[in-house]
Amino acid sequence: METLSSLILIFIGAALINNFVLHYFVGICPFLGVSRKLDTAFGMGCAVTFVISIASTLSWGFTYFILRPGAPIPARIWSLLGGDPETTIDLSVLSYIVYIFVIASSVQFVEMYVRKFFPPLYKSFGVFLPLITTNCAILFACLEIMKNLQDPAQLWGLHEALALALGGGIGFTLAIVLMAGIREELDLCDIPKPFKGTGAALIVAGILAMAFMGFAGVDRGIAEAIENFGK
Repeated sequence: METLSSLILIFIGAALINNFVLHYFVGICPFLGVSRKLDTAFGMGCAVTFVISIASTLSWGFTYFILRPGAPIPARIWSLLGGDPETTIDLSVLSYIVYIFVIASSVQFVEMYVRKFFPPLYKSFGVFLPLITTNCAILFACLEIMKNLQDPAQLWGLHEALALALGGGIGFTLAIVLMAGIREELDLCDIPKPFKGTGAALIVAGILAMAFMGFAGVDRGIAEAIENFGK
């Protein structure tokens, strides 16, 4: 029950309370660039969710077994080379390089899949699909996983990393779909010329960010409900 509660809280936190786009302001480029049409925004959200899940899974594996302080594979290699077994090997300085490589590989896989099976969606994405590689929301998820693998006494498992990735991806999808729906309605409105385009989009993004602040404290309520349910 405690593990389930932890997973639910991680998921809800990433999707709503600490939404990657509206709380941490990462992933803003596709959030503003691909939110003009609802179907395109939903497709982009699904693509980002898929990529962030793959990248987070691979990043957790690389971090847990190779990059984190005291990781087993570098320690074993150091021992075979005759090094002091008490020495802690820390390769976390390579994290950014490894994560960017993992993200780029995942995006290439998704791009090939969408191009083959969904050509209209691939054309509607345009340049923004390969630009998922530079979507800092995905890198942010990988870095959050690394942060929670630094303390040997409280290491995240793969299930917790996946909960964060799915929550972050679904939260991104929710934010970009809401944004697209509002922008489609704004296109039908007679708004002042200085606010058209990016100006109106930034105002809507700010209002959405304030709206999502209303989810603060939901995690405590869910934790109490799960705790009472288990009694």
